[in-house]
Amino acid sequence: MVYNSLNNPKLTASFKEAVIQGIAPDRGLYVPKNINPLPSEFFEQIDELSHHEIAFKAIHQFVKEDIPDSELKEILERVLDFDFPLVPIEENVATLELFHGPTMAFKDVGARFMANCLGYFSQNQNTEVTVLVATSGDTGGAVANGFLGVEGVRVVILYPSGKVSDIQEKQLTTLGQNVVAMEVNGTFDDCQKMVKTAFLDSELKKNKKLTSANSINVARWLPQLFYFLFAYKEVKSKSDSIVFSVPSGNFGNICAGMVAQKLGMPLNHFIASTNVNDVVPKFMEKGEYIPQPSTATISNAMDVGDPSNFVRIQHLYENDFGKLQENLSSYSFTDAKTREAMTDLYSHNGYVADPHGAVGYLGLKRYQEQHPNTYGIFLETAHPVKFLDVVKETLDIEIEIPPQIEKVLGKTKHSIQIDTYAELKNFLLEG
Repeated sequence: MVYNSLNNPKLTASFKEAVIQGIAPDRGLYVPKNINPLPSEFFEQIDELSHHEIAFKAIHQFVKEDIPDSELKEILERVLDFDFPLVPIEENVATLELFHGPTMAFKDVGARFMANCLGYFSQNQNTEVTVLVATSGDTGGAVANGFLGVEGVRVVILYPSGKVSDIQEKQLTTLGQNVVAMEVNGTFDDCQKMVKTAFLDSELKKNKKLTSANSINVARWLPQLFYFLFAYKEVKSKSDSIVFSVPSGNFGNICAGMVAQKLGMPLNHFIASTNVNDVVPKFMEKGEYIPQPSTATISNAMDVGDPSNFVRIQHLYENDFGKLQENLSSYSFTDAKTREAMTDLYSHNGYVADPHGAVGYLGLKRYQEQHPNTYGIFLETAHPVKFLDVVKETLDIEIEIPPQIEKVLGKTKHSIQIDTYAELKNFLLEG
């Protein structure tokens, strides 16, 4: 598989090169040059396949030149060792729970897949790779857990001070070993800008081997297509009109779902559900993309004012606004509406949703007002315990603390506070 830079298609890389580089030399995101649809028989017989078999067939074309089949199967065995249940909520509505992994967030799959790939590529290498990642919440914990103890890899995580939940902060600041947390006085967009700047810094590139574990990295982004195929396996007999509503921040998850669509997965539509950070909803309404400073909300993992992966989405639909509108709707919702949805889901259906899942539910219900005959799946991207204060305040209930979370609560936070890119650069150079 050849990967092109979105800024210059003549800049190409293999899967291995794209993973290690993270971002192209011209700052463009890597995308597969071609996506070959899977045989129709794959989707017709998908309910006869295991999750591991589905994932292998789906990801194979993207990695086969760089990862042997036997190694790929072992990687998938290690990555996909937890459940992805589809939970019925009401008539024609279900939620796909993606929080049953080690850090209780959907990013566990992508982070662990990338960590395993990078670990494989780093075998017998003398040069340390530094994984540099910005997080608005769950990415940090998932990456820290996925890369913990991986030989030849150092992980540096940037997160906005005071803008992640207490549990999210614990998950990324308490592991130690090869994981360093840097607390940035700013927003997620500031953290992301620092990461992108580092990749263009000639002095850093000369002295350090850097890569990113954000969804800008193909190994973090592409495996997320598995979720959509797993859900399709469960519901293909229920409806011919399947739609997915995805809580969207950096738009990597929904973009991966669109890759599943390009592989031939039959579905009707995607819904990008956002909080008040509404760059994409406005774009879908007016056709004009205008980045904006991010606004803090109770669904903090979606507090992104310039989503990196939206350029990939536009590329998948050939930068044709009409084609994109046929496949994507996008709606934004306030914190007040999010809390209302959390309350409705609990009082009417007995379901405890986190703020991000609640936004996904709102987007789905908005779409179904005009398309009532669809079967809708909204993604529940994190366990509600990760937003304990919001859930308690909204629903007035106690949530049992799962063992994955319990083990980090008593640990001591260790972070390095920084204000500027210069401080990050000095740390990377000097360690």
